[in-house]
Amino acid sequence: MSIVETTLDSRGVYTITLNDTEKRNVLSHALTAELTEAMDRVDFDPQIRVALLTNTGSVFCAGADLSERSSSGGDVGPVDPMTLFRRIQDSPKPWVGRIAGHAVAGGTGLAASLDVSVAHADAKFGFTEVRLGVAPAIISVICLPKMRLGDATAAFLRGRRFDGVEAARLGLITAAVEPDQLDGEIDAIIEDLLLGGPNALAAAKDLLRQVPQMKPEEAFPWAAARSAELFQSTEAAEGMAAYLEKRPPSWTE
Repeated sequence: MSIVETTLDSRGVYTITLNDTEKRNVLSHALTAELTEAMDRVDFDPQIRVALLTNTGSVFCAGADLSERSSSGGDVGPVDPMTLFRRIQDSPKPWVGRIAGHAVAGGTGLAASLDVSVAHADAKFGFTEVRLGVAPAIISVICLPKMRLGDATAAFLRGRRFDGVEAARLGLITAAVEPDQLDGEIDAIIEDLLLGGPNALAAAKDLLRQVPQMKPEEAFPWAAARSAELFQSTEAAEGMAAYLEKRPPSWTE
């Protein structure tokens, strides 16, 4: 039985479900290997427009597999969690998180790596590593750019758990809703994403990666060149024609 289940619907939405409920969807060697296979398909299958990451059970992801880490002297295994987080951020496809359960330690990092995410309001998050004698080192690379330094300082040092509403306030996820509202919020997000041109969405993700790393004198000419390239693309020609002709663009059909 697979511990990472996948389905592709007719709209191009590829749902990836973490299903290792017995181990609370920890980032074990087995789960990360299967998740990597799913990521490969997301990046290279042209039928896939949006990746949706979710879970079964009451835990989205409980972080590192401590039994594997302790028995291997701290070795992260064949797939480093940082590689997983970077794969999501570097993917040309948008990744949506349907966080239907708790996400602590590395699970908080996994949730934060997603492009747009919604969690149960009462789901628990937290940087609990200090209470195990370690620190949230790897996930700090993902989480710190999303947080105010004061908030991050308190969260990292106190090691306490907090709910989805607080996780959204901290910028780690997009929003938190009551459980019965989760699917409606996710559907609305996916419908918005499917209205965007596939190449335009990939370009928007590239802007989010590149521009914050640049000084303004570098960013403006780089962005201007990128804009000119995009305006000259076939996708842009179709999008602008569809707008002027008051019809849906071809990628929404």
